[in-house]
Amino acid sequence: MRILVTGGTGLVGRHLLPRLVEAGHTALVLSRQANPPLPAGCTALSGDPTQDGPWLDQIGDCDAVINLAGENLLGRRWRRSFKQRLISSRIESTRRVAEALARNPHRTGGAPKILVSASAIGYYGPTDREELDEESPAGNDFLATLCVDWEKAAQPARDAGVRVVHPRIGMVCDRKEGALPKLARPFRWFVGGPVGDGKQWISWIHIEDLVGLIMFALERPEVSGPINATAPEPLTNWGISALLAHILHRPNWMRVPKFMLRILLGEAATVVVNGQRVIPRQALKLGYVFRYAEPEPALRDLLNRPKPADPAAG
Repeated sequence: MRILVTGGTGLVGRHLLPRLVEAGHTALVLSRQANPPLPAGCTALSGDPTQDGPWLDQIGDCDAVINLAGENLLGRRWRRSFKQRLISSRIESTRRVAEALARNPHRTGGAPKILVSASAIGYYGPTDREELDEESPAGNDFLATLCVDWEKAAQPARDAGVRVVHPRIGMVCDRKEGALPKLARPFRWFVGGPVGDGKQWISWIHIEDLVGLIMFALERPEVSGPINATAPEPLTNWGISALLAHILHRPNWMRVPKFMLRILLGEAATVVVNGQRVIPRQALKLGYVFRYAEPEPALRDLLNRPKPADPAAG
């Protein structure tokens, strides 16, 4: 397939692009940079996903769009101007892509084109009381409203018959970027511990499984609508702290008061201090097999700490 990727130079895109090439797809990567670093087999396309431009004409010749564009939620404090950037970077880019697909919604041969458009588990709002799946209602805080509007922005493509998939992405675990290195750093310095009482849930996903789910959504015609991009076994903040301490052979004692994070991050602290127990029920129902379903093997892989051999096995 010929696939246009927005946000392709971000954390997820950098892992996804080589997989697209390996699978035999042609990837056009939209970027504001003149010469972005891309893997062999990918072509840069100059443009801003929040602005109209010649890049939109390329969608007519594409079979699919993978829309990953969006400002980093923790890029800075959530003042009014930055909130607007969070909104426009997601909603304006999605709306433009969706409207362009709606003008030419079918591939050669008549099959519907595909839009895999990122969303987030912030859709459900902060709650630790129950398991959440794709049928759970939306929350009503800023992040939930943002995610609801983000998904609604794809409606023109959906109405035109495009197959639209929304991976609702949890905490992405990667070796070098994202939340995991930040979580692990205090433990490496012997000052690690949970945030607050540690009871808030963390719905995480290994980067390889996130890429795997996007490929699954792209290639399986039965996948449509929201699909939770989280591992089947969420952890509490205390649980992930204890696991990091165990894997890194460090103590787990320095609690971080929630009020300190609120002072440091302002309203953005809600991403860290509130939790959600999200289950990928749709992915499991459709037959996706997680490579890293359990937290300890995932963290050991990402932290390069393989499990010691069992002496009894020898």
